[in-house]
Parts: sequence; structure tokens; C-alpha cells
Amino acid sequence: MDFLVKRDDLHQCRTVEGEPAEPGPGQALLGVSAFGLTANNITYAVFGETMSYWDFFPAEDGWGRVPVWGFADVVASRCDGVEEGTRIYGYLPPSSELLISPDHVDERGFVDASPHRAGLPSAYNGYLRTEADPFYDGGNEDIQMLLRPLFFTSFLIDDFLEDNASFGADVAVLSSASSKTALSAAHLIAKRGGTELIGLTSAQRVGWLKELNAYNTVLPYEDIDWLPKSEAVYVDMAGDAAVRDAVHRHFGDKLVHDAVVGATHWEQAGGDPAARGSGAEHAAGIAAELPGPKPTLFFAPDRVSKRSGDWGREDLERRVADAWRPFAQWAGGWLQVEHGQGPEAIERAYRQQLDGGVDPAAGHVLTPG
Repeated sequence: MDFLVKRDDLHQCRTVEGEPAEPGPGQALLGVSAFGLTANNITYAVFGETMSYWDFFPAEDGWGRVPVWGFADVVASRCDGVEEGTRIYGYLPPSSELLISPDHVDERGFVDASPHRAGLPSAYNGYLRTEADPFYDGGNEDIQMLLRPLFFTSFLIDDFLEDNASFGADVAVLSSASSKTALSAAHLIAKRGGTELIGLTSAQRVGWLKELNAYNTVLPYEDIDWLPKSEAVYVDMAGDAAVRDAVHRHFGDKLVHDAVVGATHWEQAGGDPAARGSGAEHAAGIAAELPGPKPTLFFAPDRVSKRSGDWGREDLERRVADAWRPFAQWAGGWLQVEHGQGPEAIERAYRQQLDGGVDPAAGHVLTPG
């Protein structure tokens, strides 16, 4: 079973059925157990062409499989060191199975060395055995599927800001402040201290965010003029052209950095995502006529490569796992998991995420079969 999305019209989707794959020499077949679906996955679809997300899991011409994060089990293997029954965590398609070519196999896991993934960011190609995964807790797989990839991105954002001394600013403004990525980033920035956190969100979510106490100040988008005039960094999770314009015009030269992270407001991003070029071209395009700094695309795999070189990949994962545990405990107090099974449930959850109809406290965990 494959859940497919029309690459040039994200509202068109369908499910196709086929015969189970048979692994050849050196290959293994993963049976997808479950995966999380959040606004982060919509960002993958929006930037599918720009950032090559569609290329990880090829589909028939004009269609794509939106990448997700979740758990899978090795159901058949013709690869030494990859045993049937091994449970892994990693980057998956919204499908019932995935045929891979494991390489660099060790006690921690392996990477998929399938030829079509050779030129893609390596950060997405690794699969971790759960018994060796520093994040893994069998009692909270749901939270891991929903929040772990977002938290990893947020850890890298916070590390980027800390590494650059927040560009001299003591205020951080986050759009789409109720998104799970924004909440993860706010949690980490607040823990580090020294930065005033301001969350921008829709009017109907202001009250909920204030109750969470994740930000020093929460404002609806209509009240951007109430923001302070001090030097600030903008962490843009929404990708909304009108909000970006208002933030830049409010701060002017006092806005010292604009990091483009997500596109939760994808239909207000400006332009046709499918027609965008490289990440650099996209960032340059949205900067036209804006006062202050040019928006800069924050691409998490680039930061993973840097910190893997600085610290080593194992140390990076250990640091993120150490920061994850208190966050996961906090998030477990407000996250509401909604389970679904089968193609209809996957399509329903996808459409809700695409249209922004999901409560920010909720998250979908889906089982293909």
C-alpha cells in the first residue's frame, strides 16, 4: 500500500495497492509499523521540489510519497547483519513497506545505500536499531514519532542561535508559535536563558499557548505592531508572506536575522512551491523589497553535518537525547495522540494537516495496514 500525493496539487491524493516486494541480494524489506503525521510533513510536501524531499521515496510520474518518521520492522533480509525481526526508527514513506539496501551495518543500525538516495542528505538515510537508540523508550513510541524529528530540528535551531550569540539580539520571535516545532524550540531557548520569547499565532490559539507558559509573550498575528522595537531574531515556522512582511517592516534594521524553517501557512507562502528552485533561490525570492536582513533558509541536514564534524555523530545524538528527555516529559502532559489505521485514516489525517484543521495539542499516529 502506498499513499500518494499529486506533486503539483497537494490536495489530490490516492492510495494504490501492489504486490509485496522481494528483497534481492544485499537488500532488506522493512514493514512499516507506524508513523507520525504533523505539520512538519506538510512542509516536506511544500518544499518537495525545492529540497528534493520527493526523491527519497520515488513514485509514479507526477505523484509523490510524503516522507514521515516512524518505526518499522525487518520482515525479510538478504543482507548480512540485518536480521529479520529487527525494529528500527527512521525516515519512511507513508506505505506498508520499504525496500532498502543496507550499508555501513553495525550494532547501532545502518544506512540505506539505494542508488537513488546517494545524492540526498545523509541525515535522512540512517536507520537506528531501537535497542541501541539513545532516544528509544518502548513506553512512548507515539511521542517519539510525533515530536522527535521536530525536536531534533529545534535542537539544531537553538544550537545555531547559541553558536551565533543570537546575532546580538535578546528577543526571539517565533511564528506559528503553537506548532510542535516552535514549541520545541521555545522550550530549548527558554532553558538556555537570556532571551525573551515572543510567540505569534492565530487569535483562537492565544489562550491555549498562554496556558502552556512556553513564551514570555503571546500575540495574535493582528497585533504584530505591539512587538517591542528592540533587536530581534525571527524564527519563521509559518512561511506566511504577509506575516513575514509585517515582522520585517515592524523591526526594520533591528531585525538581525530571519531564519526560514517551515511552511505551516503553506498556502500563504507566496508563489507556487512546486515551481521554486533551490533553497537559496527561494530565500532570495521571498526577500524582495523587505527591510532588514534577507530571509535565510535553515536546512537542518546542513547543521547536522556541521555538528557531526565538530562532535561526532554519536555525541550529537547523545546531546540531543539528553535534551529530549525533559522535553518529552513536559510534552506528555499536553499532547493528545489520535490513532488511525488504514488508507482512509491516513488520507483523513493528511487532509486535516494540509488544511490546518488539527488542534495544536493533537497529533496523528497512523498504521498502514
